[in-house]
Amino acid sequence: MKAALALVLATLMWAGNYIVGHAAVQTMSPLSLTWLRWLLAAVPLLVLAQVLEKPDWRRVARAWPRLLLLAALGLAGYNLLLYAALQHTSALSASLINAANPAVMVLLAAFILRERMGWRGVAGLALGLAGVLLILTKGDLASVLTLGHNAGDLLMVGAIVVWSLYTIFGKGLTSVPPITSTAAQATIIAVLLAPVSLTLGVDWPADRVTLSALLFIALFPSVGAYALWNAALKTIPSGRAGLFLNLITVFTVVISLVMGASLTAAQAAGGLLVFAGVGLSAMRPRRPALDMPAAGAPAAADAADREDPEGPANRAHPTVTGRGTRPTAGAARTPASRP
Repeated sequence: MKAALALVLATLMWAGNYIVGHAAVQTMSPLSLTWLRWLLAAVPLLVLAQVLEKPDWRRVARAWPRLLLLAALGLAGYNLLLYAALQHTSALSASLINAANPAVMVLLAAFILRERMGWRGVAGLALGLAGVLLILTKGDLASVLTLGHNAGDLLMVGAIVVWSLYTIFGKGLTSVPPITSTAAQATIIAVLLAPVSLTLGVDWPADRVTLSALLFIALFPSVGAYALWNAALKTIPSGRAGLFLNLITVFTVVISLVMGASLTAAQAAGGLLVFAGVGLSAMRPRRPALDMPAAGAPAAADAADREDPEGPANRAHPTVTGRGTRPTAGAARTPASRP
């Protein structure tokens, strides 16, 4: 029960990244918000990693090429596109498009990793794409080829493509624990974006509201959510935990509606199609019944029901940024900013 509550709170914090991020980018540039977010979060994450995971930092340093690539994609690229999107579209619309991320991952994994999609993957991808097109075109699918789409929605599509690449390229990074990976990537981004931000000019928080938004993003979606998520994974299997990631969109929509936003029919229908596509993609084919073991032989265990800390479900994904993303085993290992 406590582990499930931790997962719920983590997804609530990642949903807050959409709501609060939308408010912050009204007075801060995406570059400034991204840099200051990870600059403030880096030290708490490093402390958290040392206390909870006690990593071998020399071993972490040897993984710097992969960590640099992941930091550029997930912590910098995704968040820059997300915050740029939130300058032009609502948090509600962005979160609905973001929910299609698992379908995009399936497609890119098929091209890059040569993973088989299967009919469920293809059908789920088609449903997810149809849902995103409904949201992009505001229900007018005939206008899909026109150039009048909301720039924020298009940027959000780019964001989920970048996040999918982050997830795919993070597969196989087993030498670095999840919180340590996020801490190392945050430190890399804080250092690399510093000269760029200072040269172009930093949009420092101009008032108490913007400062509060920045501190919330740096502490809760960037630090607190990771601590809660990884604590819950000690008792809840990764694949099951991944299902909770759908709550990011649910919480974002609910909070947006409470704050006075309106949900259009196209957004509602598109969101339902996206969730249907995700659910179909996540379904496992029915396995044939196992033969009864011979007398005295131990019964075979279904790998899907075992939680192997070193198994593929836990090796598949690097630590993520609060976006939250996905009900697949690989994405469940360390989600994110998504959020």
